[in-house]
Amino acid sequence: MANIDMKAMFSLTYGMYVVSTNLDGRLNGQIANTVMQITSEPLCVATCLNKANLTTELISKSGVFSVSVLERDVPMTFIGQFGFKSGRDIDKFVNVKYRMSEGGTPLVEDWCAAAFDAKVVRTVDMPSHILFVGEVRESVFFKEAPLLTYSEYHSIKKGKSPKTAPTFGFNALK
Repeated sequence: MANIDMKAMFSLTYGMYVVSTNLDGRLNGQIANTVMQITSEPLCVATCLNKANLTTELISKSGVFSVSVLERDVPMTFIGQFGFKSGRDIDKFVNVKYRMSEGGTPLVEDWCAAAFDAKVVRTVDMPSHILFVGEVRESVFFKEAPLLTYSEYHSIKKGKSPKTAPTFGFNALK
């Protein structure tokens, strides 16, 4: 990797999201910065999640996921609940306001400006992650609010990436 300057990766822009799913009534979600719209007809979004995460396992089995878009003012305690704790140990949705989409995924309302429900239409197996492509079946706009970017997460909130995040290697550059 001698020709790769990891600082160059900071020029890519990312948002911050809660990616969630529901498998037979078991809700789980995680913080992610790898979400993007990839087509408009049909409307599809993609997210890339670490294979070790419970959310990845549950999406693989359920075939559905939701994306809730975090607003800039979200407290680190909320990010920590979804980002630094495992759904294997806690119920991440305790004391979190959400509504269920018609497709059965949780759309997080707390600290979120909008949310999407998607049905997985394709997966791409990467060495450490799985890329899920989902066709959007429902979307809801909650409110106008400045959105949290990945850059602001680091510069303003002083957040770090967990070991299973695609951007974990950037922590050393801080």
